[in-house]
Amino acid sequence: MALVTIVTRDVADRFRGFLASVMLEVAPCTYVSPRMSKGVRERVWRVMTEWHTTEPRGSIVMIWREREATGGVGLANLGTPAKTLIEIDGMWIARAGG
Repeated sequence: MALVTIVTRDVADRFRGFLASVMLEVAPCTYVSPRMSKGVRERVWRVMTEWHTTEPRGSIVMIWREREATGGVGLANLGTPAKTLIEIDGMWIARAGG
């Protein structure tokens, strides 16, 4: 289990309510869970993805520890402005555009 952080921006209230029910809101729109399993993390992200598909407003970024990933960090994002994550020389680079 690893620390998971989710940051939202300009999303519908139901996203914030759901996240606050499964994570601690440490600052406005910033949620953390110190020991979230991979299965729970994937289910939470699945809900966020489904909701964002039907209500594509704002953005959501999720960060978690993943030893095998670039820089030891797993990243996922939804929303605008669209970003593509690219690995270059062992680092994540975010490029605007889908």
